[in-house]
Amino acid sequence: MVSVVVPVHDEERSVALLYDELRSALEPLDAPWEAIFVDDGSTDGTFSALTRLHNSEQNVRVVRLRRNFGKAAALVAGFDQARGETVVTIDGDLQDDPAEIPRLLAKLDEGFDLVTGWKTHRRDPLSRRLLSRIFNRVTSAFSGVRLHDMNCGLKAYRAEVVHGLRLYGELHRFIPVLAHYRGFRIAELPVNHRPREHGRSRYGVERYLRGFLDLLTVSFIGRYRHRPLHLFGGFGFLLGLIGSAILVYLTVLKVLGHAIGQRPLLMLGVLLVVIGIQFFSLGLISEMITSHHEERAQEHDRAELLIDEVLS
Repeated sequence: MVSVVVPVHDEERSVALLYDELRSALEPLDAPWEAIFVDDGSTDGTFSALTRLHNSEQNVRVVRLRRNFGKAAALVAGFDQARGETVVTIDGDLQDDPAEIPRLLAKLDEGFDLVTGWKTHRRDPLSRRLLSRIFNRVTSAFSGVRLHDMNCGLKAYRAEVVHGLRLYGELHRFIPVLAHYRGFRIAELPVNHRPREHGRSRYGVERYLRGFLDLLTVSFIGRYRHRPLHLFGGFGFLLGLIGSAILVYLTVLKVLGHAIGQRPLLMLGVLLVVIGIQFFSLGLISEMITSHHEERAQEHDRAELLIDEVLS
């Protein structure tokens, strides 16, 4: 089964049209499929439109969130309800072309775990295209995941990928990065992108600014979650080394008879050494917390394994 997860917010005029396009794209595959629409706190008639669609189509499922929690929460709610071995995500504004889904699924069958779309000819305002290009390049350089379009809504996943993701806040922008850090194989495929006909975009400059902060979070979790001393200890060692070099230099000056008590460089050297020790200590404490967490997790896994063996 293929599960198509569609997060929607104030897309009353789009949902029925999107379902018709999904049916045209997926029925020729001769495989069962379902459409899971997640209403992320819409204030228009979106839920009523989804209810009518659900009543008329057997493979439509609807999830309604209590309020607008954001796209990440909507995707998680849809992933939790997905029953297919393959999961496809697509935005509900009709800019993503459902006709591209069979190509994504075919690419997935080549041995990849996640295939993300790449809007090569993006039909958005120039300002948004420029900001998106900068954001994607910085994210690729910082994370090491070389993709042209991180945040394309059109993606195809194996089910184990979506059920292993921990999405919150606005981390849905970095799903390929999170999957890469968990060892999944990722591919990118050029897809058709269409002009917006209904509704309005809710992405502004402030979301890209928040996105850069989220990038730091994702990179830290992915690279240093199990070895925090490599990050904090590295900073501490570098600062301590610079501070020690300054103090050695001042010591030589003192031996040669120069006065160093009133020199700002002395305060800087001492400050760098102290901050370096603090960073190193923070890394050691983080390592102890991580080690304790891993031991508890391993004990829990062994307990679950034992219970399974006893019950069997």
